[in-house]
Amino acid sequence: MELGNDTQFSKFLLLGLLEEPELQPLIFGLFLSMYLITACGNLLIILATISDSHLHTPMYFFLSNLSFADIGLTSTTVPKMLVNIQTQSKVITYAGCINQIFFFLLFAGLDIFLLTIMAYDRYVAICHPLHYTVIMNPRLCVLMILVSWIMSVLHSLLHSVIASWLSFCTDLKISHFFCELNQVVHLACSDTFLNDMVIYLTAMGIAGSSLTYVFYSYSKIVFSICAISSAQGRYKAFSTCASHLSVVSLFYCTSLGVYIRASATHSSHSSLTASVMYAVVTPMLNPFIYSLRNKDIKRALKPLFTGKE
Repeated sequence: MELGNDTQFSKFLLLGLLEEPELQPLIFGLFLSMYLITACGNLLIILATISDSHLHTPMYFFLSNLSFADIGLTSTTVPKMLVNIQTQSKVITYAGCINQIFFFLLFAGLDIFLLTIMAYDRYVAICHPLHYTVIMNPRLCVLMILVSWIMSVLHSLLHSVIASWLSFCTDLKISHFFCELNQVVHLACSDTFLNDMVIYLTAMGIAGSSLTYVFYSYSKIVFSICAISSAQGRYKAFSTCASHLSVVSLFYCTSLGVYIRASATHSSHSSLTASVMYAVVTPMLNPFIYSLRNKDIKRALKPLFTGKE
């Protein structure tokens, strides 16, 4: 699909994280390392869930999809930044910028939907354990993933299309390491009221409703755990939720908390910090959070490294 507007430009300039030339090799090495760790770590999670039949459960099915979304999220932004540093170029084409907005929002939205689904999975497992296999049947799991993909595609397509309607003037410098939607919209010299309203409404509708449901699910989970008589039973029930709760906290604290601060202070540095945290650091940490204390994942990964069952 051809996207464009009535302006004559064909490229944006991504200013990146730091403009000092002497720091570029350090930035390149740091982000290359984080990208490789993210890709390898999440790929191992996917391979473990596929290869080990003990992990063919709803929780690990959702986790493998989350790992795929995390790989996609970092692959949308970091490789382009690394290429620009290596070639000493800050250019990204107009079409490339619109495509980057689309795929970044696609995988970020998919992350949000998957974390919400995983909260529901933990709610059913803790609050309705006797009915878990009936409720979380394979058909429902696949349906929820399919709906998540459809909703994410529609959400990212909406923003990409209305962003392509904007007209841009001469100041095409983006103070970021990728085409972040807010930054691109605020570079436009045409009216951005529609874009701002859609950004606000979709953020409230998707992220707000997701966070509300996560809070609701965990309030029910806490009440159910408190009702368990034995301390060992309470610990075992909580441990099944600890990894997911850690990922949810990390994702929302970085993406929402820092962006709220950035909006209040109008600080591009705060926006950069937020983006690095939830678009690069969080996907890198997720495999460690889910594997370090997870005996099932460790058992499934062992044959991949040792070659022994």
